[in-house]
Amino acid sequence: MTAHVEVIDLVARMKADEQPFALATVVRTVSVTAAKAGAKAIIRPDGTIVAGWIGGGCARGAVLKAAREALSDGEPRMISVRPENLLAELGVKPGDNREGVRFARNMCPSKGTMDIFVEPVLPHPSLVILGASPVALSLATQARALGFHVTVAVPAQDVTDPPDADVCVDGFAPGYLNEAKRFVVISTQGKGDEAALKSALGIEAAYHAFVGSRRKMAALRDKLAGEGVAADVLERVKAPAGLDLGAITPDEIALSILAEITIERRRGQRGTPQP
Repeated sequence: MTAHVEVIDLVARMKADEQPFALATVVRTVSVTAAKAGAKAIIRPDGTIVAGWIGGGCARGAVLKAAREALSDGEPRMISVRPENLLAELGVKPGDNREGVRFARNMCPSKGTMDIFVEPVLPHPSLVILGASPVALSLATQARALGFHVTVAVPAQDVTDPPDADVCVDGFAPGYLNEAKRFVVISTQGKGDEAALKSALGIEAAYHAFVGSRRKMAALRDKLAGEGVAADVLERVKAPAGLDLGAITPDEIALSILAEITIERRRGQRGTPQP
């Protein structure tokens, strides 16, 4: 009971710290097995078990592989570890999937069966907003409602209304960012455009966008290219940001940006069509 409580406590702490991990839970055992139903383990993306226990080598390899895959694509797995004769009776081989269950072979002398549910726990997607324009403020508010972890980076003197954000940073260097899929939007609108763009280019992200006209972005690209910034790096930044929804107000522009981010965030999930 104590070990179980410690695992649950650590789960809560790691979630609060926005750390990625997989939680493996033994949901069923048949015959002799080292771990019993209810046993849990926390697994990091590198395959390290940081707390808990789900048995020895009989299930460990299959569970760690499933944990790494689950953390990669965000989808849970059900693993059934069985002796070879029981796999044969079902007509499956190790590695086969049937009705959402992946089968693995138990090579241990115990010849027991273990079913383990592997659930990925990922940090909230990270939205980094550089600037405090009306679009930036609306974007922060709307993004938090959609479950994003929002960081707003802007010089304090440019802030009139406090942003609705998880983290606010004075200046355009956002500092520590969690290990999540990341999206960056520059929404300075004339207040530090170049400095914000330079900072944004140094942030690894799935999406970079600039709130402004193509003409302004082209001028910034030319200036930074003249300073030695690589063309392929500059081409990562989409301008103007957002889908063409005919948006006019700051709230509508923010909505169009979030719509575009959602396409990128969900790419490859639920059959999302590729552009």
